[in-house]
Amino acid sequence: MAAAITTPPPARVSAGTDEPSALDRMSLNAEQTAAATHRGTPLLVVAGAGTGKTKTLVARLTSLLDEGVDPSRVLLLTFTRRAAAEMLGRVEAAAGHGARQVWGGTFHAVANRLLRSVATQIGLAPDFTLLDPADVGDLFSMIRSEHVTAGGRRFPKSDTIASIYSRTVNAQAPLDDVLRKDFGWCIEHREALGHMFDGYTRAKRQQNVLDYDDLLLFWRAVMASPLGAELRGRFDHVLVDEYQDTNPIQADIVNGLCQGDAAATLCVVGDDAQAIYGFRAATVAHLREFEASYPEAHVVTLEQNYRSTTPILDLANAVLAQSPNHRRKQLWTRRSGTRRPELVTCHDEADQARVVCDQILEARERGIDLQEQAVLFRAGHHADQLELELTRRDVPYVKFGGLSYLETAHVKDLLSLLRIADNPDDRLAWHRVLTMLDGVGPATAGRLLDELGVDDEASDALSRFIDGAGEMPESAELAAAELRAALGDCRDGELDCRHQVDRLRPYCVLTFPGRYDNAPARLGDLEQLAASAGDQTDRSRFLTELMLDPPSKTSDRAGPPHRDDDWLTLSTIHSAKGGEWRRVHLLHAADGNLPADMAISDADGLDEELRLAYVALTRAKDELTVTFPLRFHVHKQRRDDRHVYAQLSRFLEPVRGHFDESSTSAAGGATTIDLDPNLRVGVADEVDSLLGSLWSS
Repeated sequence: MAAAITTPPPARVSAGTDEPSALDRMSLNAEQTAAATHRGTPLLVVAGAGTGKTKTLVARLTSLLDEGVDPSRVLLLTFTRRAAAEMLGRVEAAAGHGARQVWGGTFHAVANRLLRSVATQIGLAPDFTLLDPADVGDLFSMIRSEHVTAGGRRFPKSDTIASIYSRTVNAQAPLDDVLRKDFGWCIEHREALGHMFDGYTRAKRQQNVLDYDDLLLFWRAVMASPLGAELRGRFDHVLVDEYQDTNPIQADIVNGLCQGDAAATLCVVGDDAQAIYGFRAATVAHLREFEASYPEAHVVTLEQNYRSTTPILDLANAVLAQSPNHRRKQLWTRRSGTRRPELVTCHDEADQARVVCDQILEARERGIDLQEQAVLFRAGHHADQLELELTRRDVPYVKFGGLSYLETAHVKDLLSLLRIADNPDDRLAWHRVLTMLDGVGPATAGRLLDELGVDDEASDALSRFIDGAGEMPESAELAAAELRAALGDCRDGELDCRHQVDRLRPYCVLTFPGRYDNAPARLGDLEQLAASAGDQTDRSRFLTELMLDPPSKTSDRAGPPHRDDDWLTLSTIHSAKGGEWRRVHLLHAADGNLPADMAISDADGLDEELRLAYVALTRAKDELTVTFPLRFHVHKQRRDDRHVYAQLSRFLEPVRGHFDESSTSAAGGATTIDLDPNLRVGVADEVDSLLGSLWSS
């Protein structure tokens, strides 16, 4: 257990007044104060879960501005735009409007801003557009068709190819190594994949588009060029949040800014015990080896937890202690608490859903609102049974960790329309929009693209299309006329972004019924897209911000909430990182689920799964329940009782002493009726005969 916090130094006062400074009003503990006020050498802040990481970063930034540092010479790098906005908002409240001049945002957002400012100097057009991950898969699908012939051997699908490409780029690893380690069955296609990656790069340059990986690759390349010295001299201080989540390219960018002549002073904050994004090529080695990269570095460790009670932290510390591969720290708190974490062994998955629903509603009656509770799980499908039970009981919920809202097909349709108006050379967007037309398939779309001269420098494809170029099938003429008119109105620049979305909706009204079963609901989603545009007038900026920080998809609530209702949060553990709730329910704590079965044979993967369990446990403030289904049915529809038995997660079995344990039976859940097993009646035949009579003459 860490020693008690020492008395902080006497309060500083603002010059010429008797008022405490903004920093003193933050009520920091001794370690947080040390992190906020350290100067002169690189700083690593190892911030355990719930120890006030954000508060500490805000305090450091506030103190820098209090000392007179020019805010425009400060760079704050985060992994979500929401985190950057929250921090800068708190700094502004404490230190004044100067915070608005701080360069703050995600790595990708800052890269986008920097690259547009130097685009002409580095061989890019300043009006480049961005491809989101789904767009990348679509572009690879177009390229894939040129390399795959029917009747050959199984070839990777476009999404798999996109994953291989992204892993190769972000990990900065040779394609051969990536295939051997993560995509073994694709090794025989190595040569074809290399050709496809070359084609993908050429297509992006021809169409004036960049993907997310390009933003970082170009930024790193700029730092290594003669322009790098100018950018390095642009900032005096660089602060990086969640440093354990950086990938090799991001770490190179940070090093490029903070090493060498005129380097900025670096402060990174992170926790190697919460490094859970290895699948994105993030590597915790950057945090663990920080002192090797910066020998003069000063290290401050934050261990006082302000979130959870002592019993919850005792469990989390015990889980983390099973791995020696993390910086030593012991979370502690002044919140003693008497309620121990609960471990509930359930009969099966259906019983687990029933039990968790009971607990959610029971906690609500005790005063813990739905919005103060969360259900966490390793993979999105682990919540399937629970979602059915919540819907049956009219419990409203929102689910995080599924598809991004922008990845839904109908939203991408409308975004492609906006992208054409913004960048008429975007062949991928044209292809998607044209194939929305009745009677226009990939071959016809390809012919139309050639006729329009898309991505041909000598042709203005959008003007040609609006003027009537491109011979359409008769079945598509009505919708094509609407498309030409709508794009013409959006191109003229008289409509703001919201009204451009509204102007393009009639084309979707004409085409969605032929593409989707539930067209009215999908058209309703486009209203959300229009609302998100607000009063923005810069279409390029709107598209870029939407791509860099997309809204999360939420599942349908189980009916409209009543006046006294809020909603429950369902979330994958990855999506829950950074969140906290009074009561947390962790589902499916079985080997094969947590840890995931695919990680069990890999030491590094297993270590990351343990950190994932640690992150899940430390989201709870007051109450924590872990549920464990004893049986998993082979047939989810329960047509028979075939099942397999599960084992409690290997991460929790050694620490069972930290739980209060209970078990349930299937009572109250699905039941069976005792019947004579030898009795046979022809009910199925009778039903089939009845159905047949409905359409037989």
